[in-house]
Amino acid sequence: MAQLLLELFSEEIPARMQGGAARDLERMAAERLKAAGLTYEALTTFAGPRRLTLVVEGLPKATPDREEEVKGPRANAPEQALEGFLRKTGLTKDQLVERDGVFFAVLSSKGQPTAALIPEMVDQIVRGFPWPKSMRWGSGTLRWVRPLKRIVALFDGHVVPFDIDGVASGDLTEGHRFLGCGRPFAVKDFADYRAKLESEHVLLDATDRRLKILEAARAVCQARGLELVDDDGLLDEVSGLAEWPTPILGEMDPAFLDLPPEVVRLSMKVHQKYFAVSLPSQSGGSTAEGGEGGGRAQRLAPNFVVVANVEASDGGTALAAGNARVLSARLNDARFFWDEDRKVGFDVWAKKLEGVTFHAKLGTLAERVERIAALAREIAALVGADADQAEQAARLAKADLASGMVGEFPELQGVMGGYYARADHGDAVADAIRDHYKPQGPNDAVPTAPLTVAVALADKLDTLVGFFAIDEKPTGSKDPFALRRAALGVIRLVLENGVRAPMGSVSIYATSRAAEAADRLARSDDQWVRIMADLHGSVRTNLAGRLEKVLKGWNPYPDDGGSAHYAAVVQVQNVVADLLAFFADRLKVLLRDQGQRHDLVDAVFALGDDDLVRIVRRVEALGAFLETEDGANLLAGYKRASNILRAEAKKGPLPEGEPVALDGASPEETALIAAVSKAGTEVDAALATEDFSAAMTALAALRAPVDAFFTAVMVNSDVPAERDTRLKLLGQVRTVMGRVADFGKVGG
Repeated sequence: MAQLLLELFSEEIPARMQGGAARDLERMAAERLKAAGLTYEALTTFAGPRRLTLVVEGLPKATPDREEEVKGPRANAPEQALEGFLRKTGLTKDQLVERDGVFFAVLSSKGQPTAALIPEMVDQIVRGFPWPKSMRWGSGTLRWVRPLKRIVALFDGHVVPFDIDGVASGDLTEGHRFLGCGRPFAVKDFADYRAKLESEHVLLDATDRRLKILEAARAVCQARGLELVDDDGLLDEVSGLAEWPTPILGEMDPAFLDLPPEVVRLSMKVHQKYFAVSLPSQSGGSTAEGGEGGGRAQRLAPNFVVVANVEASDGGTALAAGNARVLSARLNDARFFWDEDRKVGFDVWAKKLEGVTFHAKLGTLAERVERIAALAREIAALVGADADQAEQAARLAKADLASGMVGEFPELQGVMGGYYARADHGDAVADAIRDHYKPQGPNDAVPTAPLTVAVALADKLDTLVGFFAIDEKPTGSKDPFALRRAALGVIRLVLENGVRAPMGSVSIYATSRAAEAADRLARSDDQWVRIMADLHGSVRTNLAGRLEKVLKGWNPYPDDGGSAHYAAVVQVQNVVADLLAFFADRLKVLLRDQGQRHDLVDAVFALGDDDLVRIVRRVEALGAFLETEDGANLLAGYKRASNILRAEAKKGPLPEGEPVALDGASPEETALIAAVSKAGTEVDAALATEDFSAAMTALAALRAPVDAFFTAVMVNSDVPAERDTRLKLLGQVRTVMGRVADFGKVGG
């Protein structure tokens, strides 16, 4: 078994492309080795500022001999079919094997030396490499991310000779641009290659570079009694900028610390790739990270950490001073935006939003703000927030999109609005503005303040219903408007805050507002707007209650032959139905990640419930019940009863009414009638108080009588009265269990 070492050495590879390049190289090499019939023990790739490296361990020195049997035409097939098969296989008729009246061709091929296959494999990889951006240089035709300079290609310790667009393979590579020996050097295998690179001040593995940066950066901070502000994203990026990373602590003008800490950190990170530094952890003080639940307080220090690609003879003093001057220029720009924004204010920004299109079919940002404000006002009552404050916060929440600071740093939208609003509008409104985008991902903190929850829900719901109303729903892996993230945000806000909001009611109100906006843009008349206004005006009166009729044909307007009112309601109903199904799908993903079964979500959602908190409680109780022996056996009994009822329903209508034990009824039948009646009463009482564990306990009592019934009783009796009674009884079992969940959707 042998080793393959491949290095593609070029000018600087952008840091943002290195991780993807390493994965693409691994994938492409594995695909081509497999296609050639080559197995291997391990395949590893590395990416850095100037090189992509592949090492494959345990490769055979040659591909195995192959023998393949190809099925051909029948022996009595037309002559033309046989001739075509012979041309395809390159054989003659006497070389074919006939078996059971069918011709077979046995094709044999000798194995090839692995070294002979490598040139074509590397050529295909290099020419077909999927760089996000690439360039062509000189007079050649090759495209690469930056000019390709060298190729190391060693198999079993020997150079594999080939040439790609004038770049010849060999055993020579180069070390660090400044700290290395300054000339190419030969390597003989991967161990020698890695050791010599490190002696030439090149850390091959991005993980090693990342660890060195983190440890050294923390060390230079601790030497001054300071703490590094961790930033995993920045750490990943700078580990791709330097082959021999050397963190250096610099100082900045302390006067810049009167800027919001998020602005200072982002100026360092985005423009200069510097790490922020904080004073020792303590309670109180301004935080380096804004937002609810931000954790321990971090007061920024007038310092930064820059990662250099050299080891300076003066310890980095000159480098730190030069970087400090550049940072001061950046922070002066940030101060200008900060000062100018505070002179302008929310009224001017809100006016600017009137000229900014949110979406061609959903109007301007100003119109979106109106929808969010109206929705936040209605949601406020459901979450315990002040309606006036919720509307006010929603009207201000998007204004900072027109500010200079957010124009420079889009990542600070909401955060800057919170800063600008705090003095004039109070902490509660400012916090709602700051945090209304949260949660933005599965690991993001969920706001808990009622005012913030109201605005955050309104913002995400308007996004969802708006794009659903114009049929811009996610498809497959495509989700250009991040609607899956928005739905997950709504679910987390509702569940983690225990919000008892009927999602059907809230969604139909929000959808009617979005549909009004979409149709107003599409129609020249005002009638449709009045219809939609009438619709959401009717819905808001029932906002705090469950609107089960929404998904069951609710429509206060008759279909009188093309009624616009009727069409409006149907449009909204369809959007809400799709949206609730979308919530169910997202909830399944969330609960699955928490260890719950996705089929249980389907079983509970099938009841038409739209209270997410209640749904999750049902799912948890149902999951615990089905893990018991009683639950598993009762589920089997339910499915058996359902199968019998389904089969009998095909023969004609099923008997209706309460089952009553006939004279001569078996003890098992009489016992099940009594047990079902008792369980139904107990289940209804438990569901009324949302005691789902008690409901499952009531169902568990059915397990023994159901088992006994199926053991002792023949359902399809020859006596019609007995058959009807027993079918009614099975129907009642299904009905009582169906009040808790649709057990027909439960697997197993």
